[in-house]
This record gives sequence, structure tokens and C-alpha cells, in this order.
Amino acid sequence: MTWSIVAYDPATSAFGVTVATRAFAVGASCPFVRAGVGAVSTQSITNRYLGPAILDGLARGLSPAAAIEGALVGDDGLHLRQVHAIDCRGRSAAWTGKHCVEWCGDRPGQNVHITGNMLAGAATLDKTLIAFEANATLPLPERMMLAIEAGELAGGDKRGRQSAAMIMTTTEDFPDLNIRVDDAPMPLQELRRLLELWRVSWPARHAMSPSKARPSGITDIDAIEAGWRAQGLELQLRR
Repeated sequence: MTWSIVAYDPATSAFGVTVATRAFAVGASCPFVRAGVGAVSTQSITNRYLGPAILDGLARGLSPAAAIEGALVGDDGLHLRQVHAIDCRGRSAAWTGKHCVEWCGDRPGQNVHITGNMLAGAATLDKTLIAFEANATLPLPERMMLAIEAGELAGGDKRGRQSAAMIMTTTEDFPDLNIRVDDAPMPLQELRRLLELWRVSWPARHAMSPSKARPSGITDIDAIEAGWRAQGLELQLRR
């Protein structure tokens, strides 16, 4: 019921997932990322336990194919599942169960994997991959955005459109980027709008936020208030 991108950017160590579907709140179910480890999307008749299990396997050093195989062991619904993953070496793999709805399949690329089911046709994945690989100089979120838009123009989900999501992590234990459109007539248009807002707001937030390198983040009250004033906000912390 979905098609998605899992991608790795060696230049920034970023892992990303972008996903679109004709179902409610796809971002709550399908995409999983873990800094330094990999990215996963679990879809079709979705089993959310597969995402963390596959990432655990990648963290132990398994290849994506082995991590997927290990996660599916014991899942009586494995032939209803579709899942794909990419690791920190750019290796990727996918599983499409024999009961997934046509059109279904996957397309591997360099540091990227595209997978989908219940699609208008193979062109959805083909065009998604072509667009991703044609924009190699762009930052990962913009590459994924252009790619998923190209897949939509090629047919997308055969039932239509409803929700979309994008998630990306680099160095921290939580995502740098995590945007979702849970229910909209044109979810990819709204996802692009949110991405543009994130691009504007993220640098200042990132500079202030706690991180592994700076566990407390920026705590200087004057510096925090100066940042607010730069946004046109006359706010003060209590002293």
C-alpha cells in the first residue's frame, strides 16, 4: 500500500526514509532510522516490530539481507510483509512477500533502495530511483523529496494519496528531521512545505540543542534571548 526510499549519505553519515501512501499516518508505522546503523521501512500489511529488529541486526554487524531474514523468522505473516533496509556501508536489501498486492517490487541503487507495493506500476519505483540518482549534489532530504515526487508523477499508489513522511538522522540518538503529513489531499505538497520550514528553522535549533558533543546544549540565558530577539520575539527567561 506504499512506496518508500531508504537512503544513506556517506558524506554526512545521514540515514533517511521517505514514504508515501493512500493510508492514514504512514509516518507512525513504516520508517525507522538509527544513527550510525541504518534505515528501514516496513510496509504492506505492516509489522512495526520488524523495524527495530532489523536495526538491531545491522548494529550487530549483519548485512541488510541477513538482518531482514533474521527479523522475519517467527513472523507467521512474513508473506504479507514488505520491508527494506540500508546500512552504514551503503549495502541494501529488500523482502517482498508472495501475498503482497501487485504491482510490487524493489529497485536497488547506489546508497539507496526503493521499494513499493499496491502501486500503479513499475514506473513509480523506476522514476523514484532515477530522480534520486540524478540529484546527487543535493542534500539528502531534498534528494528524497524530488525522488518521491517523481514517483508520484509516475503513478504512485494505485489507490490514490493520503499521507507521507520523511525522517533523517545523522549523529544523535534522535532524528534531525522528522516530518509527517498524516491526512491531506496532496500530502507530498504539504511534505515539501514542511521540509522548507525545517530547512529554515533547523540550523538555529540545532546549534542550541543538547547533543552527544555538547550534552547540555546552549544554556547561556543572554544567548537564548538574543536568538529569540533575532526572530522578532520579545521574550525573557526568568532570572
